[in-house]
Amino acid sequence: MDKDTFGDVRMDTVWSMRQAYNIAGQIKKRQDEFCDAALSGRWNALGDFPEVLQWESLVDVLRGRVKLNVHCYSAMDIDAMIRLSNEFKFEIAGFHHASEAYLIPERIKAAYGNPPALALFASAGRYKLEAYRSSEFAPKVLARHGLKVVMKSDHPFINSRYLLYEAQQAFFYGLPPNLAIASVTTAPAEMLGMDHRIGYIKEDSSQAADDDSIFIIDSLPLTDLVIWDSHPLALGATPTQVLIDGIPQIPPGIVVEKPSNFQRTPKVPNFGDDAEKAVQYDGLPPLEPSQPEWTGYTWFTNVSTIYQTVNGAIQSTHVEAPGNAIFRGGSAVCLGECSGFSNKAPGELVKLVDLEGGSITPGLVSFGSQLGLNTIEQEPSTNDGPVLDPLEKQMPDILGGDTFIPRAVDGVLFGTRDAFLAYRAGVTYGITAPSHDAFFIGLATALRLGSHSRLQRGSIVQEVTAVHVSIGRFPGYSVSTQIAALRRMLHNSGGGEAGHWFSQVRQGIIPLVVETHEADIIATLIILKKEIDVDAQSKIRMTIAGGAEAHLLARELAEAEIGVILNPPRPFPYSWESRRILPGPPITNNTAVTELLAHNVLVGLGCEHVWDARNLPFEVTRVAIDSGNRLSKEQALALGTTNMRRLLGLDISDHDLDLVATRGGDLLNQGSRVVAIISAQRKMVEFLSG
Repeated sequence: MDKDTFGDVRMDTVWSMRQAYNIAGQIKKRQDEFCDAALSGRWNALGDFPEVLQWESLVDVLRGRVKLNVHCYSAMDIDAMIRLSNEFKFEIAGFHHASEAYLIPERIKAAYGNPPALALFASAGRYKLEAYRSSEFAPKVLARHGLKVVMKSDHPFINSRYLLYEAQQAFFYGLPPNLAIASVTTAPAEMLGMDHRIGYIKEDSSQAADDDSIFIIDSLPLTDLVIWDSHPLALGATPTQVLIDGIPQIPPGIVVEKPSNFQRTPKVPNFGDDAEKAVQYDGLPPLEPSQPEWTGYTWFTNVSTIYQTVNGAIQSTHVEAPGNAIFRGGSAVCLGECSGFSNKAPGELVKLVDLEGGSITPGLVSFGSQLGLNTIEQEPSTNDGPVLDPLEKQMPDILGGDTFIPRAVDGVLFGTRDAFLAYRAGVTYGITAPSHDAFFIGLATALRLGSHSRLQRGSIVQEVTAVHVSIGRFPGYSVSTQIAALRRMLHNSGGGEAGHWFSQVRQGIIPLVVETHEADIIATLIILKKEIDVDAQSKIRMTIAGGAEAHLLARELAEAEIGVILNPPRPFPYSWESRRILPGPPITNNTAVTELLAHNVLVGLGCEHVWDARNLPFEVTRVAIDSGNRLSKEQALALGTTNMRRLLGLDISDHDLDLVATRGGDLLNQGSRVVAIISAQRKMVEFLSG
């Protein structure tokens, strides 16, 4: 096939690979013939050993000397490699990313030799077309078919420091605990051909100890080991010591005390036949609520705790046995014993829901990704697209010139799989700013993640929440240029729509959210806020989003009354601007959250990726655990609820907030599952699972 005719398509790729393996096979054949001749003593005209450096690695693949790992997502690409493996008789050690592998397990078993391992993400998916059918149940499905599962990070796409978190999620969605731990230890070691050295803990029988209490492991000190402070599959499990070649890597002293139940295999929810449905629907099972919207009475039984928002703060109420919580539409009518309730609603239908010790909690708020503005991140035709930046080019007159300011609400997309998945996890609100590449962002909006259409009642919770800009070391113009532009807009709001909204910022009516990480930039913003406060004779509301180095200025931020949304929730030095992070246990006693809260800074937790919005309950839980009991459950929940509302300008009354009903524990419990969303604003209850 002529590449000029067919272009850079899958046919070209497979043809080129067949061609390459064919050449390698011919070289291998000539090498074998050479060796046969030499071993038979036929030395005349033997010549030089036939080898070509370009094809040396592929020849070794055919000989089984080199482990072959293949990066591919789709079922058709996996199938193509399996056909190649059988045609040229070579083994495949593993498929990486392999988003659709769980849809064709029997085909994977048909690969030449031993079946390949599958290296997967736990919940990352839908960021490009090939990953659109990703499923959180893929590890469980593949393991059921006897295939080896490896959990991966693809660092820095996912921070490899938290690789164990991928195994914890896989376990949460049904991968057996032994296989979940193996997925980040023995399975990858075997896939890489390093299992003779790493991936196992083995007793060394050749070094019998006189003292029976001494357990000699693999001829210490040549051993790599991690000692965890809790069961490795418990959220927040942290190393207390890491040994490389038997040498301790972590200075002693920083240990987070955890309850005894953290030492046992965690309880996880029962997801019923969800894994089977993922396969049945070719990776796209329905995500909408399982029953029609319910406006009658809902009687939740066996409720342990109710968390409510009162005057903007989270308060908890322990519900005495039998633990009832009764709602009509979305409004509470009785909490507690409710012994006389049946006499108050004669003849009306009542739905009974057993929460099995679960709780009712405010819905979480997602912010920091393009949730609600894109469907498949890397497919431009499915997204709203980036806004024009006035620092890069002059705004067209049709947009109003320098008075132009975009609104995220005009480009919102409802009914995306990531939004529904987040909603099913108890993240009921998404606050999203326009897509951007540099300084200028625009006006954010708040949407309800379970809605199907902008025309649906309650889908847009608030059209405009705040003005957003981003300040960083972007190519093309300086940080000082960006600060100068922001100063001008705050001092002289000007006319048009941009002037109107910056005037609202000056008056303290809506917040200014500045996306930045570097402490030096944050310091400049603190000074700028003080300058504007004096000029406007009122205090503007400023929030730092990102804030990897914000902890360095915790006292100054508190004095300036500037809040911080940490995004990612546990900062990582992705760039020079975010290099001075506070890593937390076991390296430092404090985390960015605890340091900021200790200085009375208002803190919220963001979300970097659209697909990760569903994991916000996990993130809040992990941050709370890392705090070492310095955060109450109410304070932890506030990081993803009430604090986010204040930081981002979501103006909704406490009574109208969505509530989330969970079975088997509260929203931050690893063993709980969301079963219903209670919406007072829409006067209804939505049921999400059985």
